[in-house]
Amino acid sequence: MCHRRFFNQISAGGVFLAFSLAALPALALDPAPAAAPAHTSTVTVFAAASLKNALGEAAAAWKAKTGEEISVSYAASFPLARQIEAGAPADIFIGADEESMDYLAGKSLVKPESRKDFLSNDLVLVAPTGGPDKVELTVAGVTGALKDGRMAVGDPASVPAGKYAKAALTKLNIWDAVQNRLALADSVRSALLYVSRGETPLGIVYLTDAKAAAKETKIVATFPENTHAPIRYPIALTATAKEPAGKFLAWLSGPEGAPFFTKQGFGVLPAK
Repeated sequence: MCHRRFFNQISAGGVFLAFSLAALPALALDPAPAAAPAHTSTVTVFAAASLKNALGEAAAAWKAKTGEEISVSYAASFPLARQIEAGAPADIFIGADEESMDYLAGKSLVKPESRKDFLSNDLVLVAPTGGPDKVELTVAGVTGALKDGRMAVGDPASVPAGKYAKAALTKLNIWDAVQNRLALADSVRSALLYVSRGETPLGIVYLTDAKAAAKETKIVATFPENTHAPIRYPIALTATAKEPAGKFLAWLSGPEGAPFFTKQGFGVLPAK
């Protein structure tokens, strides 16, 4: 039986944070900012949290193929961008929105010729496996499924999935009814954990996250594409990237890397 945790209210606006979540092995996030790689030749990637499963498998395959180590730090996109701005030793950045990449590009912290839109994703509403099988994307449908609970979403102030969630809920005229009933998370994977542990009856995550936790959660609705901006994952070398990083980026975003992402439900965007 899932053990429910209590949330600590930190603002009158209804922003809640879980006290502590021991990460599930398949969904674990790096708890600390990226540290300097152990070897100067190690390629360091800063990547959106939703890429953990796919990128972890791809990095292992690259090491098996070349013997070269790939160090990956996962978190919400904008905090990672700010770490790069502060001098964190990243060679490749993969965000979950254009805004985070634009932020780095505006400060000349990525190599513009290496930037490309890499992946796409979808936005879904999930519930624990014991929850409803379907939820109508209306005020009555969502609030009825929430009952006395809260909805887990990434914090719209810093998490791309949260920005997409707010846009979709606003477009569907649901935002005003639920904005004070949210459990805001520091990444989309944290929001997924709230739902997978039964701490919230609903959550908004990417399709790929829902697939990664298919044993603990189920998709109860898919947000129409016209309710939010297209979900795009841009990739680029940082301005200080080491030489091996270019080879890994080319492999990762090419035909050999694509299956690791399509397996998880990402769309691989054609090269331009």
